[in-house]
Amino acid sequence: MTKEFNATSYKLESVKTGNQFEDEGWTLDAPNEHECSLVRAIYDKKQIEVKDASYGVFRFADWLPVHKMLDGSSAPVTYKSEGLAKYLGLSDLHITFSGYWPEKGANFRTCSFKETEAYSVGGRLKNDGGTVLVVASAGNTARAFARVCSDNNIPLLLCVPEDNIDAMWFDEPIKDNVKLVVTKSGSDYFDAIHLSNMACELDGFVAEGGARNVARRDGMGTTTLSAVTTIGRIPKYYFQAVGSGTGAIAAWEANKRLIEDGRFGNHYMKLMVSQNIPFLPIHDAWKANSRKMLPLEDDVARKQVEEIDAKVLSNRKPPYAVFGGLYDAMKEAGGDVLAANNQAAEEAAQIFEETEGNDIHPAAAVATATLIQAVKDGVVDKDDCIILNITGGGEKRFKSDKEIIYLKPAHVFDITPEMEDVKQVLGQLFNK
Repeated sequence: MTKEFNATSYKLESVKTGNQFEDEGWTLDAPNEHECSLVRAIYDKKQIEVKDASYGVFRFADWLPVHKMLDGSSAPVTYKSEGLAKYLGLSDLHITFSGYWPEKGANFRTCSFKETEAYSVGGRLKNDGGTVLVVASAGNTARAFARVCSDNNIPLLLCVPEDNIDAMWFDEPIKDNVKLVVTKSGSDYFDAIHLSNMACELDGFVAEGGARNVARRDGMGTTTLSAVTTIGRIPKYYFQAVGSGTGAIAAWEANKRLIEDGRFGNHYMKLMVSQNIPFLPIHDAWKANSRKMLPLEDDVARKQVEEIDAKVLSNRKPPYAVFGGLYDAMKEAGGDVLAANNQAAEEAAQIFEETEGNDIHPAAAVATATLIQAVKDGVVDKDDCIILNITGGGEKRFKSDKEIIYLKPAHVFDITPEMEDVKQVLGQLFNK
């Protein structure tokens, strides 16, 4: 049975100027503007009506810039913590979980909240011209887009660092419409982004857009929508680990819509975002009260990325300074950028599994570690309403329940490939 779906009308708005304009189908930037600014979706529907759980992530379709629903999605699930809350002495801790936890109603087949982005982006894409969507990723995003695009027959090129391809695991084969290429060992996420930018210069390939894509941010914003509509009010604190910070931007934007809705409160959640020591570009810029990112040499950055367990937090060029980016979100909402080392994150993951009953990804463990430290330091009070955004989990259990296969790269590129080489390889892969 086909589910009833009515797309919400919306306009796009430049955060910098406030100018509104129509979405031409894949608009990523404001027309005729020279300063770098994110654009935001302004939905006609101001009060959200959440559909039942069978709609998956599209239960929040009122505030998604999509014109169709895709098959196979799951929505983030929010529940009130008992085990971890008791361990920390907190009375009002809520966990928003995106991953594999069937008993809670979470059935993310890639065990990551990146699926929320992939389904929303796929639902926005009008793919009638055979265009190939291009996505760069440090791991989880690539796995999510591969699964969603394979299941929904969307042509996709994935660009991933070779050292991260252990993230490309699946419970069912990925179809041939999805191709994985990698930058050779020793490269990082920034190198994969560079390769994806080269691909997008070729005819027939289109950039997914990252943080500039309203569908990606609003897909991620469903974690906040899940939290607030479940709890019934906007919490005081929001804890999440960040690589690009796009998830925190999305939380802030969802918060704005929820204030306008009028039923959940009129304040901003304090954004308590975290990074994995020693890779701290967002942390260091924020602590220096700098809108601009601080200088970081390529070789130093690559070495730091090698040392962190949470590889997905390794974005060297995050949407931090851009108008409507993380700096603006943090300044308006309040909060702080926190940090945790590998050992603290490992201990936090163990505590979560023992107290809540499921395993979590390294990035989610970083967020959990900073919550534990914030409680110890008295940053949060025991009766504060707190959301802990667990952005990935249940992988250990998922892999024990399923037979796992890995997607092999179709080609390994040099860290700085030649354009002619990129053109030739991709032309052969996609018959262009």
